Amino acid sequence: MKKALVLVYSDLRHDARVSRQLDFLSIDFQVTAAAFGNNDQPGHAYIDLHPDKLTFWRKLEIAFWSLARNYRRSWNCFHPISEVGVRLQKESWDLIVANDIDCLPLAFFIKGNSNAKVVVDAHEYSPLQFENLLWWRLIFQPSINWICRTWLSQADLVFTVGTGLAEAYQKNFGVHPMVITNAPPYREIEPTPADPNRIKLVHHGIANPSRRPDLMFELMQHLDHRFELDLYLMTSGYASGRTKNYIKELKERFATNPRIRIHDPLPQHQIVPTLNRYDLGIFLLPPINFNYANALPNKFFDFIQARLAVAIGPSPEMARILKDYGNGVIADDFDPVTLAQKLNALTPEMVNRMKQQSVLAAQNLCAQKNGVIFREAIARLF
Repeated sequence: MKKALVLVYSDLRHDARVSRQLDFLSIDFQVTAAAFGNNDQPGHAYIDLHPDKLTFWRKLEIAFWSLARNYRRSWNCFHPISEVGVRLQKESWDLIVANDIDCLPLAFFIKGNSNAKVVVDAHEYSPLQFENLLWWRLIFQPSINWICRTWLSQADLVFTVGTGLAEAYQKNFGVHPMVITNAPPYREIEPTPADPNRIKLVHHGIANPSRRPDLMFELMQHLDHRFELDLYLMTSGYASGRTKNYIKELKERFATNPRIRIHDPLPQHQIVPTLNRYDLGIFLLPPINFNYANALPNKFFDFIQARLAVAIGPSPEMARILKDYGNGVIADDFDPVTLAQKLNALTPEMVNRMKQQSVLAAQNLCAQKNGVIFREAIARLF
C-alpha cells in the first residue's frame, strides 16, 4: 500500500478540513499525519511537530529576517525544520500533502530527491490572508509570496476552498487549483420545525475580533422579541490568549441580555446534531480582506448539513449557493440593521421552507462528494 504524509501547522482536533482529508486518503494510502498538539483520530499514524513557543525575541527575529528580505531565514525562524523533519525526510513517501502555503518548504525538504508527489491544499489565498493588517503586510506577506513563487508551480496538484481563491492563484502564480469545499459529511437528519413564537439563531466558530462577531450582537438589538441567539465560540491557535480574552469581554458585555447566550466550543462530531436544534445559521462577515470577501467557510456548510436556513451578508461565494438552493436570506450590505430587516420579515412558514431547501443542498454539498473528487485527482497522479 502506498504511503502518504499529511503536513499541517495546526491542531487536528480543531481542523475539520484536514481531518476529512485524512479520511479520504486512508482509503487508498497508509497515512501518517504530522501536526501540532494531541491527536485522537483512528486510522492513521501521528507525529507531533512540537511547535516552539512564539516568544517576543523569536517574533523579533522573524521580523528582522523578513525585513532584510532573507525569507528563508525568516521562515526557518517561524517553522524550524526540527529533528522530526529530518527523520521524516529519511523515510520513503509516495505522497506528501502540504496544508496551507507555509507548509510547502517543509514538504519539499522532506521530498528531497525522491519521486514523491507533492500536493498542496492551499485552503485560502495566503498572499492576502491578513492584508488588512499593516504589520502582517510588512513582515509575512513578502515571505508568503516568496514561498508561492519558489514552490507552488513545482507542486503536482493544488487545491483550494473556493472559486474566487482558485482564480487568484491562477492569475498570480500560474497554477490551476481544483476546488474542494469545506463541506462536512452527509447525515440523515431532518429539519427541526420552527416554533411560531420563537426563532432560534446560531453561530459557531473562532472568536477572532477581525471577523466581527460583535455585529451579530448588534443585530440582536434590531430584531423583534421572537429571536434568540446562541454562539459557540472557540479560541485560535497562536492567538488563543487574545481570542480567549475577547470571548470573556463579549460575555461580560452582553451578560444582561437574556436573548444572547455564549457557549463553549463544540467537538467536531457534535456540531451538526447541536445546530439542528436551531432555525437559522448566522454569519455576517465584512470583506475587510480578500479571503473574507471570498469566504466559503466550514460553518456555512455545517449550517446546511444541520438543515438550517442560512442568513448572511452579500458574500459572493456563499450568496451564490443560497441563490441556487433558495435556502437562506442575503442582506444587501454588511450592516446588521439591513440583515435585521430581512429577518424581521420572516414567518415560521418561510423559515421551514428554507430549511427544506437545505435538505436538498445537504445531499449535494457534502464531504462524500468532495471525497470522490479528491481521490480521483490523487489517483491520476499515479
